[in-house]
Parts: sequence; structure tokens; C-alpha cells
Amino acid sequence: MSKQDEAMSSEMLTAVIHAEALGKTYAEGKLRTPVFDGLELNVQPGETVAIVGASGAGKSTLLHLLGGLDTPTAGEVYVAGQKMSALSDAARGQLRNRALGFVYQFHHLLPEFTALENVMMPVMLGGADAGSASAKARTLLESVGLGHRIGHKPGELSGGERQRAAVARALVNQPACVLGDEPTGNLDEKTAATVFELMLDLNRAQKTSLVLVTHDRRLARRLDRVLELHEGRLRELAADQV
Repeated sequence: MSKQDEAMSSEMLTAVIHAEALGKTYAEGKLRTPVFDGLELNVQPGETVAIVGASGAGKSTLLHLLGGLDTPTAGEVYVAGQKMSALSDAARGQLRNRALGFVYQFHHLLPEFTALENVMMPVMLGGADAGSASAKARTLLESVGLGHRIGHKPGELSGGERQRAAVARALVNQPACVLGDEPTGNLDEKTAATVFELMLDLNRAQKTSLVLVTHDRRLARRLDRVLELHEGRLRELAADQV
């Protein structure tokens, strides 16, 4: 084995997320629409990665594949060393709940539940009792500046507050990696910067990896690596290309 192969093998073994020869093609009748093919990606513990590219390039599709929310037509995704395709639907769901957190452009909080109850849910889905789930959720909501809003439902929160609650929900199980799909895209510039800074602070505090799809290259520059998805290929951008 060459030194390059040894280095690649070592990266695979330590990666929080590893995508190998990943491909996705959508089929409708006889029509085949390839999104990408042969993508390779390693996300290391604590690493922050931005994925940029034009609308329609497949960024959200890639994020869904990495999170086990969609199935690739080729290749494999490994999360925390486990091959997603080898798991049952139930086991895949358990792995997602334990190892991954998700933040979307729209908060996806359940409107009938309070901020506290929304953040408690991932903990309870993992088997914890209501008391310990509440304590964890309360602590994290306080850390994102929502300690005074825990009893409020999403409709009673501002856009920035809803997104901070969504970040708390994503991080409450201390996942190995958070996947963000335009997590600040629905916010004004000042609020977006505040939420982004919060995510970076929590990344450092919890040593959680971040993979963020974003159109905002100013924010992308703040992360460890910037990858561009273009014509079905991922390429790493140098600082002066971002």
C-alpha cells in the first residue's frame, strides 16, 4: 500500500462521515437525470466544512444522502464507522438520532409544542426519561440564549429565536456531526450572523463536526474547508477562490 493509500485509509477510519464513490440519479419513466457520480468525502471529528454551488447543483441532495435521509444509486455512506446501507430502517433512524443533528433553512419545529418540548424530543427518542430529557434541553436552550423562552411555542418566537431553538434541538444529543441546509438562509443579515456564530461556538464547545450547505460565501470562509459542487463533482476551493 502506498503512503497516499495509507493516508486515505486512515482518514476513512477516523472520519465521522465518509462518502465513497457516491452517486445519485433520479429516474422518471425512461428519463434518467444524474445529479452526481463518484463523489468522495471525509469529514473528520470537530471539522467544519462548507458546501457551496449554484442552485440545482445537488447540494441538498448530497446532504440528505450523508444524513441517511435518501438512498444513493451508487456508492456508500458511512456514519460513525457504520455503513448506512447495511442497516435496517430502524437502526438507521437510531444512528441518525445518536450521531447526527440536522438544521434546515426553515426551523421545522412542531408548532403545538413548546421550545423545551421540541428540544427534548431527540433525547426521548433515544430512550431517556422525560426528567433527564428536560434537564438536557433546558441547559442547551439556556446556552443559546432562550432560557427565558422555554415555555413558548414556535409561533410566539421570532425567526432568530426559532432557528436558535432548532440549533439546540440539533445539538441536544451531542452528535458527532451536524448537517445544516442553508441554516441561516431565511434570516436577515444580522440575525444570520448571530445564529452562525452560535453554531461555531457550540461546534467548538462540543467538538461536533459541521457540514453546512450555504450560498453565503462570507460565512463559508469561516469554516475549515470549502467544497464546491459543480457539474457533479466536488472540489476544494482555495481561500482566494471562495
